[in-house]
Amino acid sequence: MSSDSALLSLPDNPVIVGFGGVGVDLLATVESFPKPDTKNRTTQFKVSKEGTTPFSYIIIDNHTKTRTCIFTEGYPTMVPEDLSRAKLLSALNGARVAYFDVRMPATALVIAREAFRQNISILVDAERPREGLNDLLDLADYAVCSEKFPQTWTEASSIPRALVSILLRLPRLKFVIATLGKDGCIMLQKCADEGSHLEEVDVDNSMKSLTMRKDDSTTMPTCVASNVTKFRADGIGSVCGRLYFGTSEKIPPSELIDTTGAGDAFVGAVLYAICANFSPEKMLPFASHVAAAQCRAIGARSGLPYRTDPYLASFIN
Repeated sequence: MSSDSALLSLPDNPVIVGFGGVGVDLLATVESFPKPDTKNRTTQFKVSKEGTTPFSYIIIDNHTKTRTCIFTEGYPTMVPEDLSRAKLLSALNGARVAYFDVRMPATALVIAREAFRQNISILVDAERPREGLNDLLDLADYAVCSEKFPQTWTEASSIPRALVSILLRLPRLKFVIATLGKDGCIMLQKCADEGSHLEEVDVDNSMKSLTMRKDDSTTMPTCVASNVTKFRADGIGSVCGRLYFGTSEKIPPSELIDTTGAGDAFVGAVLYAICANFSPEKMLPFASHVAAAQCRAIGARSGLPYRTDPYLASFIN
């Protein structure tokens, strides 16, 4: 295989329009997280450029391998009147997917409605309940959620049950993913109802079965999937689909530097996978590897892999 052919192939239509927060990250590494009312020295400090007025001060704890963010919003907030009709149409021209992190919701909704009108797929990154989130989710084709969001939003007793509830409440959604950090991710994909012959199966039991099938012998991300099934969540309802469990990459402690931006990296890889028409079995390990690569460097961008990454080359069609 030549070096050119070993590169990760580009999708035919890779245009993605994103709308959300952009800012400066101030990253400080310390030996351990500071105790209140103490003075501490940083062992490393970095300013991530290419931002505007909003900024985050991020404390990276080498001992616990955690990061704590202190975010300051920009002012004034962008409003719909700041975006002309001509600029909106120009931005969406030729787009395959529009992405929203639910920042500046009034302006985001204007863009989302136009994307919806143009039949452009919409992905919403649902980190936590925010103003305008429900309106954006009503238009979404895909949703990627933080670990806590599904149960917070639905009040379901488990994440799998919450995912069933989300697909029932949002009939446009094709799939919903809940990211679990080092524990991987869970995805529920909606499928066409194949009729009454499909037996209903408890979604929590199905999830337990999938986790028992994971391959613990490999350090690289993997994905296990159910058959097309009617998943039942008692007291909520049932949905026809496939359930997926994606494992995370096992990063040696010596290589784990900073988890800042890992979730964003995962979402970015999912967006790429949608444009490239990856199957879920390919998409979830791909996204997990991209997120893991990001954790091997300080900051939200410096660790992101290039197309020359040997592991990414395995995703060539």
